[in-house]
Amino acid sequence: MADVLSQSQIDALLNSMQNTETNESVVKEPQPEKKYRKYDFYSPKKYTKDKLKMLRSIYDNYSRIATSLINGLFRVASEVEVIGVEEQRFYEFGNALNETDIITLARAELQDHSKNPPMIFHISPVLMGAMIDRMLGGTGTDSQVDGSYTYTDIEIALYESIIQHLVRITQDVWASYIHMNVEYDRIEENPSMFQGISVDETVVIIMLRISMGENIEGAMNICIPGTLLFNIFDIIEKTKHLADKDSENAQRDNKEEILDSIKESRMEVMAQLGVARVNLDDIYNLRVGDVIDLNKPQDSNISLHIAGQPWFKGKLGVHNKNIAVKIEERVESKKSDIAV
Repeated sequence: MADVLSQSQIDALLNSMQNTETNESVVKEPQPEKKYRKYDFYSPKKYTKDKLKMLRSIYDNYSRIATSLINGLFRVASEVEVIGVEEQRFYEFGNALNETDIITLARAELQDHSKNPPMIFHISPVLMGAMIDRMLGGTGTDSQVDGSYTYTDIEIALYESIIQHLVRITQDVWASYIHMNVEYDRIEENPSMFQGISVDETVVIIMLRISMGENIEGAMNICIPGTLLFNIFDIIEKTKHLADKDSENAQRDNKEEILDSIKESRMEVMAQLGVARVNLDDIYNLRVGDVIDLNKPQDSNISLHIAGQPWFKGKLGVHNKNIAVKIEERVESKKSDIAV
């Protein structure tokens, strides 16, 4: 005959079955997959986060100046902001361009007179079309321009006029770090034919977003070659090192200059034999031959005052038949009583 389960055994059995179902449901929950960032060992990163952060700071300043420039040129409320700073190979930048795009080349002359590849500026046709339309008297919103738009000769001339303003302010934003002369060189109507930069060279792309009015928005990219950046960072490091060294030398030179300028100054040196307090009536009745008690032993030290301040203690004596003071020790400056 089968055993009959008690009520407590039945409850325990039901609880164990419920816990088993709960555990199975927990195990069956899908675990989120860990995402890993791919690293290209063929083209390792050459610039640290600090240097990219410095470039972003520089071009944040560029965006503020460019905003004021566009507002003044086109009489429209605009906004320029940096949306990214990326390190790429040059061929990646070139592959992202269309055949009908126009790029602008700008020469960068450094203070070490090194030869460097040019900077490259690129503005999206939608944004440039709106700028050209406003220069010709339009509203900047009626232009039917897309990524494959081909510029006319007149529009290319206006393109050059506009881009020269945006190139010129580059020199100003770099001025706090390095003296660099940036000048407009030319425009290239066929980006695929440009060979001024090696296709495998590392470049840094500054990506800007420009908004004009309420409806027009486009991108502006600034490509800085790795060779140019290497020379820029090298000069900045050397300048910083020399500035620190010059600061130390300047402090040392200033101290020596101050000492040289005051060492020929004349100062009063007074030997104080003692101090006494007398009434005004006694002073009034002083006569030749009177004696004033200084309340000081005969062989005690005397104070030597320089410019009114006590500096030394010494002994009174004779040197070359003249009264002299032999310095014994140095003392701290204290306020003294009136010498008589």
